[in-house]
Amino acid sequence: MIKIRKSEDRATTQWDWLDSKHTFSFGDYYDPEHMGFGVLRVINEDRVDPSTGFGTHPHRDMEILTYVLEGALEHKDTLGTGSIIKPGDVQRMSAGTGIYHSEYNASEDSHVHLLQMWIIPETNGLSPSYEQKNFTAKRKPGELTLLASQDGSSDSLTIHQDVSLYVLDLAPAQSFKYAVKDNRMVWVQIARGDAFLNGQHITQGDGIALSDEKTLEFKAQEKAEILIFDLSSDVSFS
Repeated sequence: MIKIRKSEDRATTQWDWLDSKHTFSFGDYYDPEHMGFGVLRVINEDRVDPSTGFGTHPHRDMEILTYVLEGALEHKDTLGTGSIIKPGDVQRMSAGTGIYHSEYNASEDSHVHLLQMWIIPETNGLSPSYEQKNFTAKRKPGELTLLASQDGSSDSLTIHQDVSLYVLDLAPAQSFKYAVKDNRMVWVQIARGDAFLNGQHITQGDGIALSDEKTLEFKAQEKAEILIFDLSSDVSFS
């Protein structure tokens, strides 16, 4: 089964300095039909004005992945971590028993454009932790790159849940087949570009829920950057 969550159907939060699109229920936006996909709880696409951002705020019992598309995001947290997240970087923050952090556009004259994804951990009460890596050198057109996984394989980030996050980079007209294993389901998020997935047209900002599909066939119309969340269909969290 394939179900497409079109970009224009997402909810929007607009403040003076923020334009945020919500794939699933988030903040003041509540839709019982869109509460997440398995343990994938949040996908927000944010555009933040120069020299502005999210002040210090708390999180608890959540795996938070940040993926910057354009610009630079400055992160600070109560672990003493300070970093700049740029395109090619992926950051994982495990909120665990509790953490405070801030996120600001590091530029004085350019927007920052990012995706932030929240995953429910398999266990509550973990020790807060942080990890950030750059994957630019690994990524090649027509290839799948593992960004995050439960066991940290292939030098990916380690997340505390049975989820593997990949990025698929495609050149115009390039194709790729992804085999889905038994007892798995897949969410696809189009970060950039325009493509077909199993014959259905998908564009930037679209999200696609896939269950009971054994093969995913992608074909790019233009250069495309596609995130693939491979999740256990046996949801596990407590």
